[in-house]
Amino acid sequence: MSPTKNPLPREVADTYVDELVALDPVTGTYLGVKESSSRLPDTSPAGLEALARLARTTLARLDEAERQPGADSDIERRCARLLRERLTAELAVHDADEALRAVGNMHTAAHAVRDVFTLTPADTDEDWTAIAERLRAVPAALDGYRECLALGLERKLYAGPRPTATFVGQLTEWSDPDGSGRGWFEDFASAGPGTLRAELDGAARAATAAVVALRDWMRDVYAPAVEGAPDTVGRERYARWSRYFNGTDLDLDEAYAYGWAEYHRLLAEMEEEAEKVLPGAATPWEALAHLDEHGRHIEGVDEVRAWLQDLMDRTIRELDGTHFELAERVRRVESCVAPPGGAAAPYYSAPSEDFSRPGRTWLPTMGLTRFPVYDLVSTWYHEGVPGHHLQLAQWVHVAGDLSRYQTTVGGVSANCEGWALYAERLMDELGYLGNAEERLGYLEAQMMRAARVIVDIGMHLELEIPADSPFRPGERWTPELAQEFFGAHSSRPADFVESELTRYLSIPGQAIGYKLGERAWLLGRANARKRHGDAFDAKAWHMAALSQGSLGLDDLVDELSRL
Repeated sequence: MSPTKNPLPREVADTYVDELVALDPVTGTYLGVKESSSRLPDTSPAGLEALARLARTTLARLDEAERQPGADSDIERRCARLLRERLTAELAVHDADEALRAVGNMHTAAHAVRDVFTLTPADTDEDWTAIAERLRAVPAALDGYRECLALGLERKLYAGPRPTATFVGQLTEWSDPDGSGRGWFEDFASAGPGTLRAELDGAARAATAAVVALRDWMRDVYAPAVEGAPDTVGRERYARWSRYFNGTDLDLDEAYAYGWAEYHRLLAEMEEEAEKVLPGAATPWEALAHLDEHGRHIEGVDEVRAWLQDLMDRTIRELDGTHFELAERVRRVESCVAPPGGAAAPYYSAPSEDFSRPGRTWLPTMGLTRFPVYDLVSTWYHEGVPGHHLQLAQWVHVAGDLSRYQTTVGGVSANCEGWALYAERLMDELGYLGNAEERLGYLEAQMMRAARVIVDIGMHLELEIPADSPFRPGERWTPELAQEFFGAHSSRPADFVESELTRYLSIPGQAIGYKLGERAWLLGRANARKRHGDAFDAKAWHMAALSQGSLGLDDLVDELSRL
């Protein structure tokens, strides 16, 4: 779609989405654009520059659109503000050549290439024909990504050694996830129809060979070249990434202090609940370790998937009409098991624009078959209902009233993660975490998000640990201290802690958005409640808040306070 002669901001934004999908079929697949199913994006430096040109062109169109009559209406103003903020933040990241050193255990072009297959339609022979073509595009996509990293080496723009080693290990797992001699792509293609067997198998083998080639280059060329480079990014790069993920220029020192304040508050609450779980426990984590062995749990991967599905279905039934008003198509969410070889944390994928693909929660099993319940309940309130699913599916539902951009690709990470963490707290407020076991799990999840603020900002900026910390007061953060601190304040296994720290090193500024985003949602609600007094209607406020599309954190507080 091309813009009309005198477009307003929402039309400029939606034209951008159309043109972005043409350049990035991975985004198209997430949106449910059928024509995207057979292609992969140009991941080379030339492809990245094409995306940057589109952003610059769109900003110029937006300048003109904001001068048009009607551009100052609330709905146009809100869209324009988001579009300008997002594209400016994205260009700042691009112009700093951050994509030339994008290595880690998630959020890289290689992960996008693999993960998009789990969302590609696979119901008909026609779908599988498109998948075969997409499989044939994998080698070029991985080569383009390698070209970016090679250019980064030329310019002395290095990823950290730790994320690099983790990524090499992931590529090895993708090459042969279960020791059968077959790669992940070959296992994926094996579900296709027999009529396309030879075509699918050949394309999948070529895709796996490209993974192996990338792995070998990363191991033999890239890893030795970045040996000795810092794993952390420093204040300047961190501020740039923080703007990208949070939609605002944060006072990083204030945010660090807030993380510590939340740490102390949550620790006191955890100690109270731990005493109920295991009287006399020395620490809350001793009580959580007790729950790992003796608490309620689910046996079996299929069984835990079904249990999580039932939890979501039941939560939707109980919240709809009482605390939310949900459209029928928003009421559907699927619980899925994540493919092997990814990060350890659960995640969510939004529905396609026409809801033909529902929203889905994903559980990485990490080879486990026994799943304690205490850390699943609030996590699925976060990932599913009333967390990510209610927000992102509602955005898709109201896209016609806003713009496609506001409800899809314009999403601000801290807005979404903040809502999901707020949703966990809301379920506690509503009494859904009625026993000490589940409530201790919820508090530990909150503590993990406070610890993220502390260690993510602390280690990248090399800040001092405050004097009132029970952990290493007066020392300065390093990744090693961050891992020790995180491990001491988590019930999660060592491989999860390792994965989390690698994640923070790979995508600086993203992990702080959970707690800082939650703070924005709570402040917006408090302001709205103060403005309305006794007339404040929480259900109406929630639905209005979920129907306004994406916003950065400062703008989010402003808009929530007005509702």
